[in-house]
Amino acid sequence: MSATTIQSLKVLVESIILDPKYHDILTVVKGARNGAVYGAKVRFPHALVMIMLFRSGTLREKVRLIFNATKTHALNLAKFATIYKSTCLLLKLYGATPGKEGPYDSFIAGLLGGYVVFGQRSKRGKISSVSQQIVIYIFARVALALARLAVKPGYGLPGVSEPKQSAAISHYAWPVFASMSWAAVMHLFRWHAAELQPSLRSSMVYIYQNSDDWDGLRNFIWHNK
Repeated sequence: MSATTIQSLKVLVESIILDPKYHDILTVVKGARNGAVYGAKVRFPHALVMIMLFRSGTLREKVRLIFNATKTHALNLAKFATIYKSTCLLLKLYGATPGKEGPYDSFIAGLLGGYVVFGQRSKRGKISSVSQQIVIYIFARVALALARLAVKPGYGLPGVSEPKQSAAISHYAWPVFASMSWAAVMHLFRWHAAELQPSLRSSMVYIYQNSDDWDGLRNFIWHNK
């Protein structure tokens, strides 16, 4: 293929992707692309460190685990973005007010995408650890945002969203939240460790249980075991 042909194809493709009439549908494609890229960027370094440092097995087995985790994260975010943006587009086109976004379109689209992509079990009845981590990450951010919204003047709950009360709660809430979170996780780890998420449990075992035993300088400072 000649350089002229390649340049002509590039011009043709750019004319299509820059055409306003294709914009809405192309946002779905770009969303899928961005979901896949972001998922790979976030998961790969995390999986590389955690698997290489804390998982046993051969190098080939570890590489396969890293690849699978990265692929799952990237595909999940790409699929969710596709479902979410496609649903929003359909609701905008065929909803109660065609051509205009509805107030609950994003909620409905997120609900559908969350169920289809992250709410399913495998054939063995298990939930993907990658899906669990993503959903737990999202839940924590949602809970924090709702807590802030609850005391936001003009938007929050009656009584606690008044400027004076809101300022006081905002000032003292984080120390209470941080200390209670650590108190709860340490109590659960001590008495109900099996109920904690596996990656959290393994990191806590490394820090708090494995530090109880050693038989010399080698595994006191340089090595864990």
